[in-house]
Formats: sequence, C-alpha cells, structure tokens
Amino acid sequence: MTDGAAIDIADDQILAKHIVRGLMVIREHLGCSIHEALDVFAARYEVLRVERPDDFACRRDEYWIGFCS
Repeated sequence: MTDGAAIDIADDQILAKHIVRGLMVIREHLGCSIHEALDVFAARYEVLRVERPDDFACRRDEYWIGFCS
C-alpha cells in the first residue's frame, strides 16, 4: 500500500472538497478498503496543502467539517 504522497488521481476531488468522490476514485484505482483509501486521501491532502495551498476550495480549518469517518 502507498502512503498517498505520489497518488495524484484524486487531486481534483481533494482540492474541491469532494471527499467521498475522492475516496471512491482512490478505492477504484488501488482496489483497497475504505480505511486504506482514507489514509491515502489524507496523505495526499497534506502534500497538496503544502504544494498548492491556494488551489483549495476552503481553508484548512473548514475542510473536514461535516465529514465523519
């Protein structure tokens, strides 16, 4: 399993705060569990926050509001 840093297939969903859609894309691409997809998503989220902070649809403190895992 990957740490998510190099998995860029869900970048558009991550940047747009389409969390569930992004998880589905990752699961389909990697053939992994939802828990593994969430780990990959979260790792890629952190990479994108550093590399592309201005491309996010919302601030860091707003991103996970309303998402329960």
